[in-house]
Amino acid sequence: MRRSFTPTLPELQAFGACARSGSVTEAAHQLGLTQSAVSRSLASLEARLGVALFHRVRKRLVISDAGRAMLRDTERILSDLNTAALTVMSFGDKARVLRLAVLPTFGTSWLIPRLAKFHSLAPSLTIDLAARLGPVDFEREPFDAALQRTELAGPGTEIVPLAEEVLVAVAAPAFGPEPGAPPLADEAIARLPLLQQSTRPELWLDWFRDAGLDPITILRGARFEHFGMVLAAARAGLGVALVPDVLAASDLAEGRLRKVSSRVLPGRSHYALIYPARSEASATLRSFRDWIEAEAAIR
Repeated sequence: MRRSFTPTLPELQAFGACARSGSVTEAAHQLGLTQSAVSRSLASLEARLGVALFHRVRKRLVISDAGRAMLRDTERILSDLNTAALTVMSFGDKARVLRLAVLPTFGTSWLIPRLAKFHSLAPSLTIDLAARLGPVDFEREPFDAALQRTELAGPGTEIVPLAEEVLVAVAAPAFGPEPGAPPLADEAIARLPLLQQSTRPELWLDWFRDAGLDPITILRGARFEHFGMVLAAARAGLGVALVPDVLAASDLAEGRLRKVSSRVLPGRSHYALIYPARSEASATLRSFRDWIEAEAAIR
């Protein structure tokens, strides 16, 4: 049988506790084990790897260069295992879990405010949301579906369009035109600080090209990673934001933002539910798909 060099969990726990405390006695106390159990695990790990992970100095453990090289990965592995356990525990006794990858701002602005409705229809189902700005690899990542723009859909996926992307120019009330005044002309908007989204830097260029203006001078203004940050910056009065109307709807309805232009710009794709073909067989996914399609139709 081939010899295994993979440490056991008790070995990693003993190593991590000894590295933190510098003492077998303290490590045993932290782990709720006997000193001899910790010593055996540590000796077994050093024998398995063929290196000394600690120097023994006056009854203290001083981590060696080899030990320092291993410590960071050990801490990460133990942390990942703890996170995985806590994640599973959070599901309680609910057998059905739907794991969704969601564009951050679409999740916070559109999906989450509606999830209470879905929970009332499927109280035994747990939603596990994670933010993803880029495409999802359903073969490598543990997601059942994604809520993203259609341009991010990978090969072999099913796409259910939910909302067309329509971009609007918005700003804080004190930043835009006076109440009752006409919307700003594009020439006036071009002279204002224009909030940029770093993952979609072409948006303002498309806006001014659509208006027939030379966009060469407009790539200025603070840059932010996603629309949630751009909207927050607009609310704070930092400049004009170009954002999808579906994401700005609540801010516009409640007066935190105002449109500064009467124009809109069609986006390049739809917001959609995207899932691998294999998820089609999941009753959990089908119930969520049916609900979100109906919800998108009445937005």
